[in-house]
Amino acid sequence: MSRDKVIKENFTKLQQKSRAAWESLRERPLILVGTATCGRAAGALEILKVIKEELAKSGLEASVLEVGCMGHCYAEPLVTVYKPGFPPICYGYVTEGIAARLVQDFLGGDDPCLEFALAALEANDMVPAFTDFPRGMIEKNIILDKCGLIDPENIEHYIALGGYAALAGALGRDPGQVLEEIKASGLRGRGGAGFPTGRKWETCRLAPGEEKYVICNADEGDPGAFMDRAILESNPHQVLEGLTIAAYTVGARQGYFYIRAEYPLAVARVKKAIEQARQAGLLGTSILGSGFDFDVDVFQGSGAFVCGEETALIASMEGEPGLPRHRPPFPATAGLRGKPTVINNVKTLSYVPHIVERGARWFRETGTDGSPGTAVFALAGKVINTGLAEVPMGTTLREVVYDVGSGIPGGKAFKAVQIGGPSGGCLPESALDMPIDFDSLSQAGAMMGSGGMVILDEDDCMVEIARFFLDFTQKESCGKCTMCRLGTRQMLDILEAITRGQGKPGDIELLLELAEDVKAGSLCGLGKTAPNPVLSTIRYFRDEYEAHIKERRCPALMCQSLIAYYILPEKCERSCDACVGSCPVEAIYTSEDRIKVIDQQKCVKCASCLEACPPQYKAVIKLSPPELVNERGA
Repeated sequence: MSRDKVIKENFTKLQQKSRAAWESLRERPLILVGTATCGRAAGALEILKVIKEELAKSGLEASVLEVGCMGHCYAEPLVTVYKPGFPPICYGYVTEGIAARLVQDFLGGDDPCLEFALAALEANDMVPAFTDFPRGMIEKNIILDKCGLIDPENIEHYIALGGYAALAGALGRDPGQVLEEIKASGLRGRGGAGFPTGRKWETCRLAPGEEKYVICNADEGDPGAFMDRAILESNPHQVLEGLTIAAYTVGARQGYFYIRAEYPLAVARVKKAIEQARQAGLLGTSILGSGFDFDVDVFQGSGAFVCGEETALIASMEGEPGLPRHRPPFPATAGLRGKPTVINNVKTLSYVPHIVERGARWFRETGTDGSPGTAVFALAGKVINTGLAEVPMGTTLREVVYDVGSGIPGGKAFKAVQIGGPSGGCLPESALDMPIDFDSLSQAGAMMGSGGMVILDEDDCMVEIARFFLDFTQKESCGKCTMCRLGTRQMLDILEAITRGQGKPGDIELLLELAEDVKAGSLCGLGKTAPNPVLSTIRYFRDEYEAHIKERRCPALMCQSLIAYYILPEKCERSCDACVGSCPVEAIYTSEDRIKVIDQQKCVKCASCLEACPPQYKAVIKLSPPELVNERGA
């Protein structure tokens, strides 16, 4: 029997077995409970327990599966119910009481409890589907497609829905053909820099030497970013399949997942996926009878942000301090243990099986010419619908913020979006109609980065935001480069002084000068991009810097040193003592006419009084500069 027939026969057996197991699940009601980290934080494990207890109590038969994250993190805990005769319905904000109702009324009867439904998974005449909402019309799930719909700890679910078919197909082709498909697709690295994946693979493939490595970089460290974690927790086999195809293409026999130890659930699910793949003959000696040997191990990183950089990651794996190295040589020619090494991000590898199976032309039908495919973003900050979203490249920021994210909560005004993590940039309202792709973001002074997107509203001070992100990168600097180590420290000192009202004329110009020096004098991407939040906020919000320096005023009323809390006498309700009871330092007293007054000497600016004041009064306000309190006679 030919090699190709052996591969096909072995995989067909796996597929048939997996499909039979998957179909057997659908013969009776099926309940999916999202227990990724976001779901667990919202109480999903308690919901899971209630569902199992109610099923046992009622004697009803149903399959209950733990699944990953669907991306709708704002509505966790999420429960999806498949019942014959009804469309599959996803329920959000599920409480223990709602969980009990779903078992009793929906499974026990025929009441689908639509008052608790978030949306249906497919179009129907009973309840709106996700695709009926603006978000569903914009999103295009490729690598998030199965997330939240399969058990990430059951390889049969992934195989039954088409998983590992791309690997089986690739093993039947020449590695060079697979490489050409990836190159033709135009896939660019989704870890930050956007380097063409095919070129990286080709460099490694052509590099001399028999011993080569492939590494999945899952060292996700950006504040507000959780895409890689969610994918590994929800569909680890997709990433493992992409890594295996990469290994076959470049000629590697050993691969690694580099995952930060702060992701225990992701680590556990990846380890289980690896073991299951071995048992299924999809890893190890002669995969599917192809003669190709490949195995994978997990390396847990200690959480250093700089280890997201390829050479620092390699140094860490070799037992050395995680410090970046000079390039060239690049890892593709001299990486782990001096051998040619391909390092790709979680999302990059996740696209690989889809491209290999459906073709480069299919992939290029989505996105733009220079940035084909989709982009996965983690929406965080001042946005109503936080969570994950996968949209075509070229989608505008406005569509992501207002259609996918449903806008800004509390009726507040949009101010900016911090995109690309701490090394990205802050883009203003005028950039909302800009398409999201590698090149457009770079021209605007930001970057795609790994996909973190933090939404900011009118209450956010852009000087403080720049200080926050620079503080992060300064602390995460490995210290190897003088300009990164000392330059970012000096920039941070200036920003801290400005937010305290101690800025001086010329500080803005000095920040710009230092930023260029840090970019030019740093070895790795962390140092070269660390000034981006400062540069972009000065570029788009220079007036806020000038207000801090010239007027000792914070226009957003955020910088504590530049604000004071004040109780409006005309709005203060004499019979109300809510603010008095809330103050932890007893800084609020009652005047002779029963009006509440804040002792500015005692006030620690904790905002407790502002939060405690009943909304019908709105008597507590913030003033900047603090001297305005004296002008009001308090």
